[in-house]
Amino acid sequence: MNSVKRIAGAARVAIPLLALCALAAPAAHAKTIVDEWASVAVPPPPKLEPVTIDPKTTALLMLDFVKQTCNEQRRPRCVASLPDVAKLLKGARASGTFVAYSYVIGGSAADILPEVARTEKEPTVFAGPDKFLNTDLDKILKEHGIKTVIVVGTAAHGAVLYTASEAALRGYKVIVPVDGSTAESTYAEQYVAWDLVNAPVVAKNVTLTSIAQVKF
Repeated sequence: MNSVKRIAGAARVAIPLLALCALAAPAAHAKTIVDEWASVAVPPPPKLEPVTIDPKTTALLMLDFVKQTCNEQRRPRCVASLPDVAKLLKGARASGTFVAYSYVIGGSAADILPEVARTEKEPTVFAGPDKFLNTDLDKILKEHGIKTVIVVGTAAHGAVLYTASEAALRGYKVIVPVDGSTAESTYAEQYVAWDLVNAPVVAKNVTLTSIAQVKF
């Protein structure tokens, strides 16, 4: 009888101990994106759409084409894009499309590269990646009756991504020529293109295109 009692007592002690061990054991968890990084499949490329611009309600935003960000050492892909961006700028001006520029904090309008230099009548703002943040950009665009913005610049994952996204969230229609949106790497350009046409709310207001497909 005593042995039976000892067994029963041991069982009563063992059950709480098992429960405590279960609580102490590491919980199973889902894999993170870092765990699965190497197995991520690249999505199919987004379609580039031809666009026809209404110069009366469209602005071309030339973002951070300055010596600090667009140079052979830091972003050679930006330098390579300059001839095509210059053609886009020329077409915009010839059609009467409004043009505005940005430059980086700590710089000045004088830093804008000569290949795509601004005229004295074209306004500038200086800010971090989001060119609407703490600037008069929205006010300037509204004063000129702008409803659509064409966004080109560098970096794709900085000024282009955040300014285009903010413009879309503010209700502007946004056109992004992918060959005018450059970064240090093709991966950065790729994920920005994907994000702009897949992000909630933003995507419905964004059209991806190429410079050659923009008609004024």
